[in-house]
Amino acid sequence: MAATLDAAAALHQRVRHLDLAPVVAASEAIRTALAAGRQVLAFGNGGSAADAQHLTTELVGRFQKDRTGFAAVPLTADASLLTSVANDYGFERVFARQIEALGRAGDVAFAISTSGTSPNVVRALEAARDRGLRTIALTGRDGGAAGSLAEIHINVPESVTARVQEVHITLIHAICELVEWD
Repeated sequence: MAATLDAAAALHQRVRHLDLAPVVAASEAIRTALAAGRQVLAFGNGGSAADAQHLTTELVGRFQKDRTGFAAVPLTADASLLTSVANDYGFERVFARQIEALGRAGDVAFAISTSGTSPNVVRALEAARDRGLRTIALTGRDGGAAGSLAEIHINVPESVTARVQEVHITLIHAICELVEWD
């Protein structure tokens, strides 16, 4: 257990000393979109799906202060929609199809992928870019195709998925704090 905590703390420290400008840029993109009446569409698989829901919950509800709710939708939460699209179009289209239906120019597509290579995340970023959405990718490892496609790429350079996810949630909280900041 001590080794796990030490590894998590060490990765947080390593990321702390990286260029954090993409984190600031992501929060500014989200603030700008929300101020213009746009929305955040967040997505990912597995633990990243849970992180997408966590992000949107903090935006719609509140993070640290009472305020008007922000428009944010997790593309991971509707089991009927996900299974229907997966059945009819293939799992690689489950997020892209929702971006096509819900996304508008000026919205933010917020992709979360510990590998950066998930085909459904990559397809959604392509669909978002084609429709004029701002694109943010929160990734691990080397960022993969998702990191290369996104306008704003926040990377946690680590291959252990659990450690990446631990830092991802900290970065999501940092973004939410900056979005709420006056």
